Amino acid sequence: MTQIITALSEVSSQYDALFVDLWGCVHNGVTAYPEAVAALQDYRRKGGIVVLVTNSPKPRAGVADQLSQFGVPDDAYDTIATSGDSARSAMFCGAVGEKVYFMGEWQRDAGFFEPLKLLDNPVEITRVPLAEAEGIVCCGPFDTMADPDVNRADFLLAKQKGLKLLCANPDIVVDRGEVREWCAGALAKLYTEMGGESLYFGKPHPPIYDLARRRLNAIDKDIEDSQILAIGDGPHTDISGGMGEGIDTLFITGGLARAETKTTDQPDPQALSDYIAREAVAPTYSIGQLR
Repeated sequence: MTQIITALSEVSSQYDALFVDLWGCVHNGVTAYPEAVAALQDYRRKGGIVVLVTNSPKPRAGVADQLSQFGVPDDAYDTIATSGDSARSAMFCGAVGEKVYFMGEWQRDAGFFEPLKLLDNPVEITRVPLAEAEGIVCCGPFDTMADPDVNRADFLLAKQKGLKLLCANPDIVVDRGEVREWCAGALAKLYTEMGGESLYFGKPHPPIYDLARRRLNAIDKDIEDSQILAIGDGPHTDISGGMGEGIDTLFITGGLARAETKTTDQPDPQALSDYIAREAVAPTYSIGQLR
């Protein structure tokens, strides 16, 4: 049974580093949560390291800019690991070919295609129509409010062509303020269900945790997994991912699962117990909001 806590400080002294989700934990896609920011600042003042681990398809510089716009100050975190950076590395290694069909909002996602200087011989990527593509790069839906099924015809053609879909954000949905939107993970899920092959690099999959550890090791090489706490509101991303990596987890119940866990200030214990049993996850700790 998960332990319900009232503040991060109740357990944070047991850990030298935090892997912290962003959307639904530190901000709501519009503005920062002041209590979450204060909790992370306090943790860092006491010597802890905060790695923001996000399924955003943006490079980490783009996420940092976005955090500034939302009101998250620089002293609330040490470094950032994004699904976008992990997926970009695979793309520039040729995981889905050189000619790719792009899915997303170009004005928002153009940074995904910026040259990756860390690779010695990156593949030259060209965006082309689906009929000419060797693979698909999916940063998100063209319309975040449209049912993923609108892509079924294109996905049928892609499957017949044997195209792989590189998913830059495994999240299914996200709440922007009070509005729930579809993410790239919903499209990748549909493509897989149709018999296509989707490649994942964000939570709960190992590549983003490998990247997060590399970012952490650049600050402190002596921190082991037992000294890391993963924090997030996604049962099948943050919590399942942490469990799969052997990392303790803190479930933010007031995010995506606020209705199911009957969370106001704190989750209802019985509703929480029923929910995590139904979703087959076992967070070490749970709390209504990060504070």
